[in-house]
Amino acid sequence: MIDATADDGVLAAAAKVGDTEAFAILVERHQQRIFACAMRIAGNQQDAEDAVQHSLHKAFTHLPKFEGRSAFSTWFTRIAINEALMLRRKNRGLREISIDESQIGKEAAPALEIPDSSPGPEIRYFQREQQELLSAALGQLRPSMRQAIELRDLRELSVDETALITGLSIAAVKGRLFHARKKLRDALRRNTQSAK
Repeated sequence: MIDATADDGVLAAAAKVGDTEAFAILVERHQQRIFACAMRIAGNQQDAEDAVQHSLHKAFTHLPKFEGRSAFSTWFTRIAINEALMLRRKNRGLREISIDESQIGKEAAPALEIPDSSPGPEIRYFQREQQELLSAALGQLRPSMRQAIELRDLRELSVDETALITGLSIAAVKGRLFHARKKLRDALRRNTQSAK
């Protein structure tokens, strides 16, 4: 019989070796925060609930891989954020309908000729070069600064969500982002000048 008041580390260790009751206690303990986080990202209750369900399944399946380098709540929250983001991206694609489909039942309109808007080879080369410069500049940051930039600026999470994942206060996240962005600008400037 597992102690329901045990800390997350003890419960996670028990759950890793197959104690489903320990896992249930962990889920109950963190479910409200996970749902609130998924709700902020997904934007509606149905998608948030789906993201939480996917997160529970993924957390249970991948629990043996949880190494305890971060708190269980942080690990679980990361899974939920990733699931909510994937669901939001997937649903964004489903909401798009083709122009031709929107004409069904109406008078047949001539098909629209839309020019190919994909970038040409020069633009693709420039974008790839910019991506390489950004990756090199990110690589020059300390891991803690790089994580803050990746979560806030590249994944477009809020400062609150970034703080939740990193386990820092909101003020600490803002400070880290300020210094990381300054160092990133300096590194990009140096890398751009050396590339010329």
